[in-house]
Amino acid sequence: MATEMTSYSYSLTEELIMQYRRAFAVYGKEKDGKILPDDLGTVIRCLGQNPTEAQLRDMKNEVDAESKGTIEFHEFLTMMQRKKDYVDSEDEVMEAFRVFDKNGAGFVSAAELRGILTSLGEKLTEEEVDELFKEGKVDSNGFINYVDICQAVIQ
Repeated sequence: MATEMTSYSYSLTEELIMQYRRAFAVYGKEKDGKILPDDLGTVIRCLGQNPTEAQLRDMKNEVDAESKGTIEFHEFLTMMQRKKDYVDSEDEVMEAFRVFDKNGAGFVSAAELRGILTSLGEKLTEEEVDELFKEGKVDSNGFINYVDICQAVIQ
């Protein structure tokens, strides 16, 4: 098994890899170091995550793209690495929203955010902003909780 680890490069800590390996081994029903795609949800939940069925379906499609019917540990690690990188990008998105949170309360001006989203960078349409704002719900003062918006953006 150690040679398996050296042929792939991960930026996960050794402790995290061992945690993943234990969960993979405990919940994998196959004896040859593989799990069935249907076991992926059990393994992920064992690690303290709670993906939706849609997220789980996407993960299965990603990790078993060739429809082999099994998931090897290195494939699982690659998927978990991507999820970790994705979480890192979530932190970056949150930091971008914090720039506009003048008092640090977790809310930004919906009008200001709409202006930014429709005019800077990868511009959104008014309809796309309306759809995004449904995730965060504008309060009576015209502010929106950016944590809700951030979660919608990264999904």
